[in-house]
Amino acid sequence: MDVTDLDYRARTRSGCIPPELVSRLLERGHVDVVEVQAGRGEWFCALAWARLLGEQGRQADPLEVLAPYLANGWWTAVVAAAELLEGWGRVDEAIEITRVRMEAGHPMALEFYTRLLARHGRAEEAFTLLRPHLGEPSLAEALVDVAGPAGRDEEAAALLTTRTEHQCSDFPWCCRGLDRDTAIGLLAMVRERQGRTDEAIALLRTGSTTLLSNREQLAALLARHGRLDELRTTAATDDSRYAVRQLARLLEERGDVEGAIAAYRQADRLVTHDPNWAFELAQLLVRHGRGDEAINVMRVQADARNGDDWILHTLSDLYLNQGRPEDGLVHLDALATARGGEEDWDLYWIRLPLIAARDGVDEAIAHARAHPEGTTRYAAAHIAELLAGAGRTEEAVAVLEQHASANSHDLAGYLIDLGRIEDTLSLLQRRTPPQPELSSGPWHDDPPF
Repeated sequence: MDVTDLDYRARTRSGCIPPELVSRLLERGHVDVVEVQAGRGEWFCALAWARLLGEQGRQADPLEVLAPYLANGWWTAVVAAAELLEGWGRVDEAIEITRVRMEAGHPMALEFYTRLLARHGRAEEAFTLLRPHLGEPSLAEALVDVAGPAGRDEEAAALLTTRTEHQCSDFPWCCRGLDRDTAIGLLAMVRERQGRTDEAIALLRTGSTTLLSNREQLAALLARHGRLDELRTTAATDDSRYAVRQLARLLEERGDVEGAIAAYRQADRLVTHDPNWAFELAQLLVRHGRGDEAINVMRVQADARNGDDWILHTLSDLYLNQGRPEDGLVHLDALATARGGEEDWDLYWIRLPLIAARDGVDEAIAHARAHPEGTTRYAAAHIAELLAGAGRTEEAVAVLEQHASANSHDLAGYLIDLGRIEDTLSLLQRRTPPQPELSSGPWHDDPPF
């Protein structure tokens, strides 16, 4: 099997049976199809079939299934096989197949290999392997993680301390990406693990006030240790929002729902001016049976950002879930009028589920088809979803078949539901040539398009 082709299809989910449709085949009882396709170069089928065999206690067979994918050293297959072997308790074999790739120089193998060693009593060996690679951020984080079980926290802390004293002059070139603030965050992880919580907090407070990862780490640390008063103080002054989120989560976990809601509402600058935080507050309200209040929160956002599709979609879903389709349509109509009355499809389709809930699916489809873009490939996907949701799968397929290449995964899912497996395979396995890889050198003579 060609590694480039395998990797391209796995990354792009094109020319293959993607994992969600493999699951659909299994759910509909088409186990034999998955088994056959596993041996025909369908990676996601091979992986699902191998897992299924393992669950049945046939642990020798899965490796035979994966062998063609492993033969060329494809890293994705190596990781999958190692995880299966580890799950079956065959740790030495998992370690061996990843060791081979590490020694061959695969750029991702060292981190995976050392973490695997550390999980199975060889953390000191893992630490020794990682120590020379402290300058690489992902490997530095792995080193910190394995230092604990290796009993080498102090050594890790000493290595990181030298990095915290470094002042970057040309980030990331001067420090290879492991800058002072990243080192501070990693050192704080070590100190927290050692039980030196106050020291960890102090470290994070001395870091850059602009580095979001350290501010997020500080908020999470305070929440983990129940430092409620400090978290409240941080939330009052931290405009990065992380402290507000952690405070609300901690209060909700403690059963103080009103306090959690108040945490968001008191951060008025966030909830009023940032729709992402308004969304979090709305979700909190929904979790506790206060859907109408959630609608009011998102209404404010929709009115302030008329035409922002994800806000309108969220608001529409809230109306739908609260059994208020009529109110939702009235509000969407008012917003459309404020925009001049005309709506492109990317906003218009949002109202279709509300129309279906109020007037029935046929009425919603009639509205969709009457829209100027109602015959396009992207409109077809929404119309088909309405039909399939009403149990009219054959009609959904008929709609999508007019735009099959643009809606292949949706169409394939409905074909599976109808048992039309040969049509499904024919549709999904149309090969498109891999895109050329960009040069690995520092310069490119040709534009990347």
